[in-house]
Amino acid sequence: MRIGCPKEIKNHEYRVGLTPESAGELARHGHEVWIESGAGLGIDATDAEYKAAGARIVDGPDPIFAECEMVVKVKEPQAVERKKLREGQILYTYLHLAPDREQTVDLVDSGVTAIAYETVTGPNRSLPLLKPMSQVAGRMSVQAGATALEKAHGGRGVLLGGVPGVMPGKVVVIGGGVVGFNAAQMAAGVGADVTILDRDPEVLERVGTHFETRAKTRFSNAANLHAAVCEADLVIGAVLIPGAAAPKLVTREMLRDMQKGAVLVDVAIDQGGCFETSQATTHDNPTYVVDGIVHYCVANMPGAVARTSTYALNNVTLPHALQIADNGWKAAMRANPHLAEGLNVWDGKVTYKAVAEDLGYEYVPVEKALA
Repeated sequence: MRIGCPKEIKNHEYRVGLTPESAGELARHGHEVWIESGAGLGIDATDAEYKAAGARIVDGPDPIFAECEMVVKVKEPQAVERKKLREGQILYTYLHLAPDREQTVDLVDSGVTAIAYETVTGPNRSLPLLKPMSQVAGRMSVQAGATALEKAHGGRGVLLGGVPGVMPGKVVVIGGGVVGFNAAQMAAGVGADVTILDRDPEVLERVGTHFETRAKTRFSNAANLHAAVCEADLVIGAVLIPGAAAPKLVTREMLRDMQKGAVLVDVAIDQGGCFETSQATTHDNPTYVVDGIVHYCVANMPGAVARTSTYALNNVTLPHALQIADNGWKAAMRANPHLAEGLNVWDGKVTYKAVAEDLGYEYVPVEKALA
């Protein structure tokens, strides 16, 4: 198979779909790998390293979109890239379609076979291709929130860990999954006063056992959520419904009861955000203020630590890329039902139920695509 990896063009996105090592693995399996010149510079990977791994370097993205059977990316294709996609071509990347009607329309119209990292499953309904970026984003959320809390950035002027004689900052983490666990781990590590909210008793038991006295757990109902948010210096939104738009848990009304200069970090922004006042921001201009509350809603947080993120991502995306390239996507999905969960769009149809329901498309089961 001819596999192409273009340079990412989203604002401050420095990750790359294939590392030189991943390109080399695909080449050793007999595939032709095309890399856009300069695609790896954000992780300090040169064209020479890709060539040494067996890849072909091409100028610009056009040859990749025009001639490659599979396109491997990191972020969802931007509007200019979507115009270049074609019928039958395989797109393998993060998509986050549920809150993005415009992208979904373009992918449906293109006839592309779109496989989304974030809906590929693992044992026990885990999301192994999303997990490493959730780990990165969860850890970064505390780092970003701590910076936003500084007075010069509009925050309350609170040091999360406090100092002897001064109370630490209060961090509230909404959601005890991968993002929330990693956020709580970082916040507890710097000495913050950490509370984790979740609706799943098993999740609360698990995180409670792990953190012991370093973090508190609280069942996430409307009253508890409101009380926790109003006391917080930093609130981290870490809620995920696989493939679907995130629920709006923190309302505009709640902001009026929060401490002025408190910070909201919405890690769910890729799926539309879990705060009513969330709007996607970029690393260029990461924060804005609503009712005195600082919002940090960068939609590609892991892009800021591109080298760590790219290698963590390739560790989990490469095995599936090899399956697709070695066997063709249909045979690969028939053999691996977890990979089949990643099919979101095929032949002008939406094949992921949550996306179809959120955006009003007819749902076409994956089984029909594989028939």
